[in-house]
Amino acid sequence: MFGELSIISIILLCAGLTCFGVCFLLANAIRKRNLHYWINSYYFPTGSNRPVKKEEPIHVFIALCDHYEPEWGNPSFDDALSRVQRWREDYPKLFSQFSDCRGRVPQHTFFFPQDQYQPEYLDELAKLCAEGFGDVDIHLHHHDDTAAGLREKLTSFRDTLYHRHGLLRKDPVTDEIVYGFIHGNWALCNSRPDGNWCGVDHEIPILLETGCYADFTMPSAPSDTQTKIINSIYYATDQPDRTKSQNSGTLSQVGKESHDESLLMIQGPLCLDWKRRSKGFFPTIENGDIHGYRPADKHRLENWLKTEIHIAGQPNW
Repeated sequence: MFGELSIISIILLCAGLTCFGVCFLLANAIRKRNLHYWINSYYFPTGSNRPVKKEEPIHVFIALCDHYEPEWGNPSFDDALSRVQRWREDYPKLFSQFSDCRGRVPQHTFFFPQDQYQPEYLDELAKLCAEGFGDVDIHLHHHDDTAAGLREKLTSFRDTLYHRHGLLRKDPVTDEIVYGFIHGNWALCNSRPDGNWCGVDHEIPILLETGCYADFTMPSAPSDTQTKIINSIYYATDQPDRTKSQNSGTLSQVGKESHDESLLMIQGPLCLDWKRRSKGFFPTIENGDIHGYRPADKHRLENWLKTEIHIAGQPNW
């Protein structure tokens, strides 16, 4: 009897240790990949949206939001300029043969970093945009900044793009220059826990004040700047005495007006890819990031579509 109890105890102990070990590894993997910031929203999404109508066409909008950095890797000015000129020369050759259902060729959005501004770069991109192959919006890297410093950077760069290079556009109602925005290092509203690569907790009011019509920063996973809200088009309002104001918000809805002090947040897809696993066990994170070593393909497109990012009330768009 004693021997049998000992064997059972050993088995239970081993099972318990095994379970503890698995849980420890799982918790460590979640923490290491910063899944704890958004995994609950992934499995338990909030809000009730109408389901996609399978009998009706699904309209797919693909936005390429390029963190365009010709000076990546600290090249010489001539080498950086040659990179821009290659886009200017090769993009029309490669993509003029394709068009969407309206006959429009693929558009590429160059979110150009204010901190890498050289007029020669933008002159080349302006030519490409004038020929109908894309647009330029604003991208910003900054560190230990102030509200006044941020306002000056955005205002001066906005005006330079519009008046010097003929880029950006004006709101037809207000006649103000408007722009889309991506925050460098994803640290919008000082959202990094260590406070690096921003410094301004309350960026949303300054973005609105300077003409930003929408932010395209997210998703940022596996970065710790990732918001709790995922796979959504929503409005975020500045939260007093708080960083990462975009961590909460109100879903956009057809026919519903937005709050005047809220900024439209347009997110890209974020999900787990169980077909492509890390170390043969953990799912990889699909965050819509496209690189030469991580090109777009049919499998990734299927994952993007499954996230069903849309405006509430218009599920098939």
